[in-house]
Amino acid sequence: MSSPQACNAYLRPVRDAMDVLGGKWKIPIIMLLSLKERRFKEIQREIGVTAKVLSQELKDLESHELVRRTVFDTVPISVEYALTDYGRTLERVIGEIRQWGVLHRERILEHS
Repeated sequence: MSSPQACNAYLRPVRDAMDVLGGKWKIPIIMLLSLKERRFKEIQREIGVTAKVLSQELKDLESHELVRRTVFDTVPISVEYALTDYGRTLERVIGEIRQWGVLHRERILEHS
């Protein structure tokens, strides 16, 4: 990079993406919802996250327009979460991360 400003401009989009997707649970939530919409308890059970953390992560993903929350007028009320069309734009990116993880795991196991 020719200058600190150019370097910062180059890195800024990566930092922005990591701010949205960072943490332990966001990518697993997105991966799970890419398969089909799910209710809160299903997500919680399938990825093994606490209700408090899941609630926060879903709110964050919703605020970034990656996840849609739909409330159904049932007794008791049920809530379903799904990826938005914008959220689906991450499927290829996350698929690439997953593939790298497969290769990395094979490499590490090969050396242990």
